[in-house]
Amino acid sequence: METDIEITREEGESKGRYVAVVEGHEAETTYSRLGASTIIIDHTGMPDALRDRGVGVALVRRGVGVRRPIEVYPCAPWHSPLLR
Repeated sequence: METDIEITREEGESKGRYVAVVEGHEAETTYSRLGASTIIIDHTGMPDALRDRGVGVALVRRGVGVRRPIEVYPCAPWHSPLLR
């Protein structure tokens, strides 16, 4: 299902988020910027209806894929394997 998920980006001055709306349910991954070359993926939130469906993985991969080659630091343990 991960490839079928439409993800949008909302960007502020020092923070941003990636958002997926699936079947009327919104999930997000938020990040903070530390200068021009570093971001921290600081939160992934998702309703129970979207758990175990690949939505969180898709959100984090989108953030990592768009941001490379800068440094990305995950806050959640499950984010780390997606950065390899």
